[in-house]
Amino acid sequence: MPTTVRVECTINDETREFLCEPRQSLLECLRDVLGLTGTKEGCNDGNCGSCTVMMDGRIVPSCLVLGVESQGSEITTIEGVARGSELHPLQTAFLESAALQCGICTPGFIVAAKALLDRNPRPDEHEIRLWLANNLCRCTGYDKIIRAVQQAAATLQEAK
Repeated sequence: MPTTVRVECTINDETREFLCEPRQSLLECLRDVLGLTGTKEGCNDGNCGSCTVMMDGRIVPSCLVLGVESQGSEITTIEGVARGSELHPLQTAFLESAALQCGICTPGFIVAAKALLDRNPRPDEHEIRLWLANNLCRCTGYDKIIRAVQQAAATLQEAK
């Protein structure tokens, strides 16, 4: 049995190929194999949301997905949210609203919030809170994060 498996998938709109051990999580593959360190390891058991990525249009905790399961998938990490040097309105809103402190949870919140806004460009506060319920923050508090998502939604609506 081979000790490594060849995986090909699309990460942040770029076809990527990498080798991983069958036991390695997608989080480990992103960070340690591919050098995409924006996705953070928090709890490593799927409870904090720090490692949230989009995989085939769904948000998933990358610590609970095996790297080999990403074969043929389309993945978006925090590095894929911005377009070049232009920040996504969510990233700008998080900065302007001081919706971050230590930064461990921030990538997961932004990726999850982007998935929400892609699905529903005009979520109300209740929907934002429900959507982000699987993401935990121990520093900032949730009100600033919710306001940042609302601000980004408004900015995206104005741009249309």
